[in-house]
This record gives sequence, C-alpha cells and structure tokens, in this order.
Amino acid sequence: MSEEEYTVLKYKIRQNFNASVDSALIYANQMEKSNNNKHLAFANGAMSSLLQIKGKTELSVEKYKKALYYLSQVPDSQDKIQLESYILNFGGGAEYNRRNFRAALEKFQRGIKLSMQIKDFNQLVRLKINITLINEAVGNYKLAIKNERELNDFLRQNKDLFPKEDFLNRKSSINLRLGSTYESYFMANKSRRYLLDSAEYFYKKTIDYSDDFLVNKITAKLSLGNIYNWRTDYKNALKVYSEVVLLSKQNNQKDNLCVANYNLADVYYTLKKYDKALFFYKKSDSLALLSNVNELDYLKSNYYQSKIYTILKNPEQAFKHSQIYLDRKRKYEKKLNKERLEVNGLQGIDNLTKEMVAAESNYKKDLFLNSSLKAFYVFLFLGIIALLVKSNRDKNRANKKMSTLIQELKASIEKENDSNIKTTLPEYKNVELKTENTSLSIDLAKENEITEKLLDLESNLEYLNTDFTLAYVAKKIKTNTTYLSYVVNKRFGKSFGEYSNELKINYAINKMITCDVYRKKSTQATAESVGFKNAGSFAKSFRKRTGVSPAQFANNI
Repeated sequence: MSEEEYTVLKYKIRQNFNASVDSALIYANQMEKSNNNKHLAFANGAMSSLLQIKGKTELSVEKYKKALYYLSQVPDSQDKIQLESYILNFGGGAEYNRRNFRAALEKFQRGIKLSMQIKDFNQLVRLKINITLINEAVGNYKLAIKNERELNDFLRQNKDLFPKEDFLNRKSSINLRLGSTYESYFMANKSRRYLLDSAEYFYKKTIDYSDDFLVNKITAKLSLGNIYNWRTDYKNALKVYSEVVLLSKQNNQKDNLCVANYNLADVYYTLKKYDKALFFYKKSDSLALLSNVNELDYLKSNYYQSKIYTILKNPEQAFKHSQIYLDRKRKYEKKLNKERLEVNGLQGIDNLTKEMVAAESNYKKDLFLNSSLKAFYVFLFLGIIALLVKSNRDKNRANKKMSTLIQELKASIEKENDSNIKTTLPEYKNVELKTENTSLSIDLAKENEITEKLLDLESNLEYLNTDFTLAYVAKKIKTNTTYLSYVVNKRFGKSFGEYSNELKINYAINKMITCDVYRKKSTQATAESVGFKNAGSFAKSFRKRTGVSPAQFANNI
C-alpha cells in the first residue's frame, strides 16, 4: 500500500469513527491488507477502539496487542512517535468504552507526552478532549470545564497551526464537550440554573461549526432538546427529539437514537402520558441492549418503567423492572466509585491520607477499651491526641493541597520553545454563582462578549498591573462596572477582587514552579511583580490559595 493510499484510508477511518462504526471498520480492514508495519499498527489500533464500541471486548483486546506488536517493528523515528500516540489514543478510547477510566487516562496522558515531544498539536487536542470525557464521566465537572476552555482558547489563538477542516472539527468537538459538561454539571447541581445558559450557548456554537460533522450536529441538537426539557418547554423538546430520531435513523446513529427515544419517553412521563412513555422507554431499552455505551439510559428507563407500572397497578411488571434497575445499578455504582478514586488519584486529587485515617481509627478503638476507672486519663489522652492529630492533619492537608496544586499547574504549562505558538493558556475557574446582582439581567451574547474580552486581557497578562481594578477593566473593554461585576460573578463565581487576586496568585505560582530565579525573590518583590501593593496582603492571598506561605512554597518546590 502506498503512503497516499494509507493517508486516504486513515482520513476515512477518522471521519467515520463516530458517524458510522461499521464503515470505519471496513476502511480499517482494507488498511490491514497492507504489508507495511506502520499501516498494520494503525489499522489494528483503530479496530481495537471500534470493536469495543460494538461491545466486542475480546476482539478489541486482541487487536490492541497486534497494534503494539506491529508498532515495535517500526524503526525509531518521528513517525513512530506519532504512530504510538495514535495507538495510545485508540487504546484509551477502548478502555473508556469499557468504563475502565483509570486505564484510559494513563494511555491518554502518555499520548500527550509523545504529542508534545513532536509538537503534533492536532493529536494533542484530540487527547486532551478525551481526558475531559473521563473527568465528566467521574463527576470532575469543574476540572473538565477548565481544561475544555483552555483548549478552546488555545485553538482560537493558534488557528494557523491547523488545516481549516481540522480546525473546524476540533472547534466543533470542544464546543460540544463544553455544552455537555455544563449540562452534566447542572444535572448534578440543579439549583444552578445559570449552567443551562452556558450549555445552550456552546451547543449552538457546536451546530455553527458542524456543517461537515453530522454526528456532532445531531448530538448538539439532541442536547438542545435537553435544555428545552429542563426549562419545561416540552413542546419544543418533543419537536427537537423527534428531529433527532429521524436524523439518527437516516445516519445509522444507534447511540443517539437510543438517547432520543429515552428523552421522548421522559417528556411523556412528565406529561403523564404513560402509554406513550412506555412505548419510547421500550424502544430505548432494545437499543441500549445492543450498545456498550447506553448503560445509564437503560438503568433510568427501567426505573421509570417500574414507576409507571406501579401507577398503572401492574405489580408484576413493576417488580420486574425494579429488579433490573437495582441489579444493574449496584454493579454500575460499584465500578464507577472504584474508577472515580483511581482517576482522581492519578491526577493528584482526592488523594486521602490513609495513614492518618487509620491512626485516628486506632486511637478511638484503643481509648474506648479502657475501663471507666481510667476515664480521666482517657479524657486527657484524647485531648492530647486530638491536638497532635489536628496538628499533623493540618500540616498534611497544607502539603497535600500544595502538592496537588503544583501537579495541576505543571500539567497545564505548555512548552514555549517556538515563539510563534501561544501555548500559555489563561486560568479559568467555574464555581458556584454568588447571589449578587440577582435582579440584573443582560442578554447571553453580551455576557459572552464581556467574557471573551476578559479572557483576552488574561492572556495578555493585564492583571499584573496594580491598576487592574473594576473601573479600569470596565473602561478597557468598553462596558460599565455593573455589567462587568455581574458577568464576573456569574461566570467565575466570585467578586471582581477575588477574581483579580486569583489570577495574580496563579501567575506567581506558575513562575515559582518554572523559574528558580523567581523562587529566590523576597515576598515583597514577588508581591510587586504581580501587582500587589504590599507583601502582607499578597502572603495572605497566597496562603489561602496554597495552604502555605510563599517562602514555604518555594522551599518545597
């Protein structure tokens, strides 16, 4: 097989990966007829991921082993490094579809290192998008949103690095992920209605970028239906879901077809049209059983079918569906909890100090075994132990917080060897909306315009100026202080002062991690370099963010 034929097939496999798994497999099988080890490695890597989507785990594992074998036969070169990152991405995708999130994350992280090594930014973006999928799946919504926004900004700033079609594809995928993550975040925190506005904005942006990416367009339309549903606009929700059913059938999109049928059933259940609800739940069930990725839809469908049959006074069917639900739910939650702990541990978050927990448990056990005659001594001993444990716990908590922060920030620092590539991405935090300016309302387009301008100021490091105040920034981006304060409060979940301080502190942390000269500065000099007027307020803000003083932070690095 010629390199030109290989390139064409590689493109066709990727184009059909989500749109038509069967078509992608046909192209991968064609590529597997080559006698070139590079071609065979890519073909088997792609098939390992595609076969897992179809639920064929044994074949998937076998194909991945073959991909690694053929990869080992390829001579060392830049091409081999790139090929290995492709295979790791395919392997991570297969593990993700098996719900083995830790194994998937490990492969994606290794792939990122290889892509950075050869400056393959297109592959780098693919891998980072896949990591956000994992974080969303295990409930790390804030981290997923932060990473997705950084990727979005990276693409915007480095548009010229990508062919036009790749750029549009990446923008489509990232905006879809952002919409999905905001929606999932809302579903876990339904009091935060403002998250729906962000989800809607990014779904509509996805549709704008997806004229040539039908799968993303179908998924975004499906998700817009969800937004209507959450807002109780059932007429529009039913209309959009019905459109998605038709589009999914026409394009053989069984996963989206399953979800659309479930969502139609959900609306009819809410409207108490139980016969129609049962009809669509059963359709969703039959599709879910053919899929390896619609487990949640199957779970929820049986939950609601049980409720409907209870209402309809059919206890036999109600019991049947409740048993299906409970049995599947136990297995699903057990595996998800295990994967959540492993994913968080691998990324340096939620790493519990097991020794301290065990020690505390042993203290309690030993103390309560003493007789009542030793009550005074027990009380005294408890007091001393409590002080010691608290002291150690506080120290460990501070060190753990600092260590986690360093890991998180180091992972986000891109290489800056090529001065034409803007790889330093602005920090973004999405936290709970405070209740300021609740009576104020401005349109979504204006909010997004102000947010984009703020992010531009961040990327230009404007916040390092001492005059980076609410009034100064409002004038700079041509808005008023009331609107600016409202947008910062809504989008970033903090006051303007807190937002400004966090940017300055994050910059100081980044510089301390990457520059040994910067670590040797006095606290006063460091404070002045990031726009603080005095060392005291800087040290207070720094300790609040990291748990330690600037000097302790520098020494520990």
